[in-house]
Amino acid sequence: MKTRIWKGTLLTTLVLGIGAAGGYWFAQQSMSGGHSSASTEATPAADKGNVLYWYDPMVPQQKFDQPGKSPFMDMQLVPRYADEGGDSAAISINASITQNLGMRLAPVTRGTLANSLEAVGNLTFNSRDIAVVQARTGGFVGRVYARAPEDLLEAGAPLADLLVPAWISAQGDYLALRDAGDPALLAAARQRLHLAGMPAALIAQFERSGKVQALWTVTSPITGVLQQLDVREGMTLMAGDTLATINGLRSVWLDVAVPEAEALGLHRGQVVEARLPAFPGEVLNGSIEAILPQANLDSRTLRVRVVLDNPDGRLRPGLTAQVRLARPAEGDALLVPSEAVIRSGRRALVMLAEGEGRYRPVEVRPGQEAAGNTQILEGLEEGQQVVASGQFLLDSEASLRGILAQELGAAATEVKLQPALHEAEGQIDAIEADGVMLTHGPFKTLGMPGMSMLFPVADRALLQGFKPGDRVRVGVRAADDGIRIERIKRLSPTQDRNQEVQP
Repeated sequence: MKTRIWKGTLLTTLVLGIGAAGGYWFAQQSMSGGHSSASTEATPAADKGNVLYWYDPMVPQQKFDQPGKSPFMDMQLVPRYADEGGDSAAISINASITQNLGMRLAPVTRGTLANSLEAVGNLTFNSRDIAVVQARTGGFVGRVYARAPEDLLEAGAPLADLLVPAWISAQGDYLALRDAGDPALLAAARQRLHLAGMPAALIAQFERSGKVQALWTVTSPITGVLQQLDVREGMTLMAGDTLATINGLRSVWLDVAVPEAEALGLHRGQVVEARLPAFPGEVLNGSIEAILPQANLDSRTLRVRVVLDNPDGRLRPGLTAQVRLARPAEGDALLVPSEAVIRSGRRALVMLAEGEGRYRPVEVRPGQEAAGNTQILEGLEEGQQVVASGQFLLDSEASLRGILAQELGAAATEVKLQPALHEAEGQIDAIEADGVMLTHGPFKTLGMPGMSMLFPVADRALLQGFKPGDRVRVGVRAADDGIRIERIKRLSPTQDRNQEVQP
């Protein structure tokens, strides 16, 4: 009996020992497996650099030492890495990514800026060479010659025959006084013909022939293009009525469109060379007559007027020309490729390469531009490297990270960063005193999912004209005191159909 009890106790102890050992082994394997999984999950974070802290995008001023769920909102905390743009005024790009983007660098050099400017232009009429034919006195149109606008006329070409009754009676009085033999009265009669508007050539013809001239043939006073013909057979004319307008072709104007950024140094009398596709291989020489006072707002160009002689009349308004304008050369100028300069309208930037994949936006003051190079008056030094291809991608990345270029003349310590602007679409639920209640889609760049919440606005004027139910696109910025709406735009019905908000 005692032997059976001892054997049972020994068997129970053995089973318990084996179970404990198996449990310990299983636990060790589980702990090892769990540790491996954790390491695997941590790898992507390690690839991005050291994590400084975790934060809730809705409450960015609150920092956490460990990842997890936000105590403020129903969302996971977001890591802030040491190499993100918020702690640097430069962008770091991996060398392999740089190669894939086709990024090309160019040195800042010193040299002589080309002294010529290439531009395009077109020929126009010389508005100073215009003849206006008018009725000298009242009459009737007896005949109109076969003329039409844009006909090319020679000087003396007939336009219309006019019957002028006042001239007929004045000519009869002159003939009667001529037979009377009184020189004083005859001179007065001749003066009357002049005052009645009778042309001198017609008076001389009348005096030679002694016959009354009932018709006056109106002719073109110059060689040119008939621009306007306002007479028809049988019309009654009053004194001063315009019969025709003729534009001369002895010279033409060449209107050249010069980019406003390249107009510096142009002046009146400057020599100009023009090449017209209509006359291949031929160079026409002229000079700048005027730089017109008004610029073209759409094309941002200045109009430069050049006068070209046209003795044989072959230069016709409407023809195009390739123009070269000589300018004073700029010696010892600091030059960069023109494609490296990013012009935002408010200022000009370049992306400065600092080495080891780091790039910094720098504001510059550009000067003249010619032959693919731009003169830099301030902001760079000789020998520096700038990005000449792919700089717009870097500028967009800098804007996304809130990196601003240092202003000209400012100390390096004055470079300031601002939080990035994040955008999403949504619908206005209500407009309240302290903000706008918005049901929005995810702010992807902020790591914030779609939800409904109350947003404060940077300025109440932003909400003017909006009402509940409007579909909008908003831009928010995360600051130490939370997230505020700084931009809001109403979506059109087309955008509303194509871009659905997914909370």
